[in-house]
Amino acid sequence: MAQPAPAVTLHTMSRRRTTLIETVTIAGFCAFLFYFGLSAFGLVGADEPRYAQIAREMLARRDLVTPTLYGKPWLEKPPLYYWRAMESYWALGVSDWAARLPSATAATFMAAVIYFFLRRFRPGTQLNGALMTAASAGVIGFARGAGTDMVLAAAFVVGMLAWFAWYAAERRLWLVFFYFFMALGALAKGPVAPLLAALIIVIFALVQRDVRLITRTLWLPGILLFLAVSLPWYVAVQLQNPQFLREFIFQHNLGRFASNMYHHKQPFWYFVPVLLLGVMPWTALVIAGWVETIKEWRDQPMAHPSKRGLGGAPTVREGTLSRFLLIWTAIILVFFSVSASKLPGYILPAIPPSTILAATWVARRERLNWLVIIAQAALSGALLALAVLYPNLLLYGRHIPSEWRLLALGAGSLAFVATVSTLARKGPAFLRLVVLAPVIVGLAFLLRIGAPAIDNALSARPVAREITQMEGRPVEVAVFNASRETEYGLAFYRNQPIPRYERGEVPAQDHLVVVPEAYADEFVKAVRPRRASRLGSFTPQRLEFYWVSTPPPMVMEHQH
Repeated sequence: MAQPAPAVTLHTMSRRRTTLIETVTIAGFCAFLFYFGLSAFGLVGADEPRYAQIAREMLARRDLVTPTLYGKPWLEKPPLYYWRAMESYWALGVSDWAARLPSATAATFMAAVIYFFLRRFRPGTQLNGALMTAASAGVIGFARGAGTDMVLAAAFVVGMLAWFAWYAAERRLWLVFFYFFMALGALAKGPVAPLLAALIIVIFALVQRDVRLITRTLWLPGILLFLAVSLPWYVAVQLQNPQFLREFIFQHNLGRFASNMYHHKQPFWYFVPVLLLGVMPWTALVIAGWVETIKEWRDQPMAHPSKRGLGGAPTVREGTLSRFLLIWTAIILVFFSVSASKLPGYILPAIPPSTILAATWVARRERLNWLVIIAQAALSGALLALAVLYPNLLLYGRHIPSEWRLLALGAGSLAFVATVSTLARKGPAFLRLVVLAPVIVGLAFLLRIGAPAIDNALSARPVAREITQMEGRPVEVAVFNASRETEYGLAFYRNQPIPRYERGEVPAQDHLVVVPEAYADEFVKAVRPRRASRLGSFTPQRLEFYWVSTPPPMVMEHQH
């Protein structure tokens, strides 16, 4: 007679099955959120095409040390993003899709690490924690960008979670991971990663009344690992470029923090709304998680994590991890609020600890109160409505056609009603489903329906395509009073430096010039005695194209 399977075996099989289902779920969502339609619209802003072009030039020169732009050293950022983009270009060819792949893969890795961290140290919250992080507006946006912010955030988040795992479990392997990923953070964006980590750990140690924790963290093999991973590039780039220390450390790190030299000045409170928008649509739950942690902190004494739980597995007192996550969020918020230069991407490493606190808050509840339900429903509805309106706002400005306004209102209202109804009847168990649905629909709309409008309004890709269609032969392209976004975008899509008339970079041979409509008359006057012939325009970005040529000698004499 067959013996029944031991309970432990059945439990293990069930747990493995659950883990498999959850990891497949996370992989599926990450595939859609981070990779689907990754090149639906071209590179936007000034940073995306600039970073993408630097990686292309480094690959062409087979140079892993000195970032170069148009053949000249560009020492603003360390090389980790460039290295990853070079890998993508080598394997897939140079494209805007390949340029964005390093950020997408970094976000995927971060979501996976959050899942397995929570599965071990806060079981029951792992799926919500990973999905809330992956499906937050800030993570989706920067995971789809060609830049350094997501690469830094992923390295920093993984490193900090590894540090807490070491603190809770007292296994040196976690400390090895901490130092390794902090080194990657230093290679992603400079000394800000280890500096922020040090601030968070010191404040946490003081809060826990465990000053020895600071000295225990300063583990010599870990420090040597950090130096072995990060220092070789810094030494090599300094040897090749004696100006590196001055430009990178003093100008682009200390200078950015202490002054508004790059014209990114914002009010002190700037990052509070940026963070609240960055965690959308989970903002109401994040605020609830913050408030609950603060209340517990006030009402409960400090406590160290217990060493071992049932079966010898490491456990962490819940309040300890929550305090760590809250301190982590607060330090980043305060640190960058003090900075004189502020950009939205700076706050990205504060999103994961906030969404983890939100997942913890949800896991503790059998029912949701009406205030949270209404707030969550309003956020979901607003996010979907904005996704519908945004491409039309780019196309029509404030004069959006009434049918699109009605569609946005209808979609937002439907999301609101569905969210309220589902959460009121089904409770937190259906929270993931009902909140993720508008995110998926809104993102799909932007990538399928709205992408052409976004591309035409914000990217230089269609401008470069328009120029190529006008050319009878390859020509040099210059700009006159055009934006940096246009300049760097054209440089990437045409793979050539774009001279600027304002800097005196006037090509000697006949050439094409891209001019904003507002400066057309000024340009025609400035180019004399050479002849400027209008070739056409690109209406979505209010740009005009002129062919500049040198008139025959007799015409020049007549003009004089």
